[in-house]
Amino acid sequence: MAEFSGAAAFCRKQNNNPVGRRKIDRHQDARLKKRTFTTGSIDIHSNAPWCIRPMSSRFHSQLINDPFGDPGVYIDFMFGKRAILFDLGELSNLSSRKLLRVRDIFISHRHMDHFYGFDRLLRISLGSHHTLRLFGPEGLVDAVAHRLQAYTWNLVDNYETDLTFVVAELGGDSDLRTVEFHCRKGFRPQDERIAKLERDKLPTDESFCVRTAILDHGIPCLAFALEEQAHVNIWKNRLKEMGLGVGPWLTELKEVILRGEGDDTLIQAEWREGGRDQKRTLRLDELRGQAAIVTPGVKIAYVVDAGGTPDNIAKITALAEGATLLYIEAAFLHKDEALARDRNHLTARQAGEIARAAGVQRLATLHYSSRYEGRGEDLEREAQAAFQGDDRES
Repeated sequence: MAEFSGAAAFCRKQNNNPVGRRKIDRHQDARLKKRTFTTGSIDIHSNAPWCIRPMSSRFHSQLINDPFGDPGVYIDFMFGKRAILFDLGELSNLSSRKLLRVRDIFISHRHMDHFYGFDRLLRISLGSHHTLRLFGPEGLVDAVAHRLQAYTWNLVDNYETDLTFVVAELGGDSDLRTVEFHCRKGFRPQDERIAKLERDKLPTDESFCVRTAILDHGIPCLAFALEEQAHVNIWKNRLKEMGLGVGPWLTELKEVILRGEGDDTLIQAEWREGGRDQKRTLRLDELRGQAAIVTPGVKIAYVVDAGGTPDNIAKITALAEGATLLYIEAAFLHKDEALARDRNHLTARQAGEIARAAGVQRLATLHYSSRYEGRGEDLEREAQAAFQGDDRES
């Protein structure tokens, strides 16, 4: 753990062609402090080295830290007052405004560079009415309890707000243990419950889901994949061509489509036109694919701190399959594979090979070993080559 403080590199694969690769490291940071680059759908900022904005998505994701900072990803919901975090290391690059948008935190494991930022999040959120959900491996509940009880809370009884942490830890038997901590009750643990995790899906909002896999890092370490719900876009010009008007019925239409109901499902279309109520009954197949177009949601996967074992690689590949964007560690060059194996980390080549096997669209590498300080481009190049199917020695 001590040697790995993270780094960022990016390469994009679209129709097997790399597009818009850029790298920011400490040597460039001074030059870039007041500059922003835009390459396609990738915005690059000095305090957020890789801001990746899928054009059709409501998610805006970025690595939290500059190269060789703690690993972590901040994902902003562009059309909602919320965000999520993958890992909870150093958070000083995120403003208070951004941290106050956070509602869900997914923690891979509790090495210091992945959990150090808990106190900053607590300090910023204290006094808010927010409910923050934390997910992580076994032991997280007790770790949060100890962090909270390290402070004295004798003045919180009369707070008007009740900051709440809902902490869920995943055991190896798929048991999800959940405990709540309420500010106005001195953050004492309460309301413990245990449920079985179904299909590796963590309990989140209906608008998105997060799946997880338990990897081996010498200790259990969780990888995550955020999956956005598909979009249903209504083409109003096609509705007009069909003699239909807009109205609340379109909300029901979207829900029916997203539930995957059959073509013969009947849809009752009701709207007002010319001061009169209008009504028609149509089959779903008359609307789906004609006036209602389904666009797949974005999938963002996050993988850090995993040895390059066959079991880990198989789990990561399955979890990240078809991802729009894969954030994955590339800790060592492949020539140092023995060292990577000894320390339970992936090489850059392994990261690229996993991304290629999983059929991801874009690859963002991070969590470089500090031994490569100033040589981040070597790790980037090796991962990119493997991603493109050219894994010859560089």
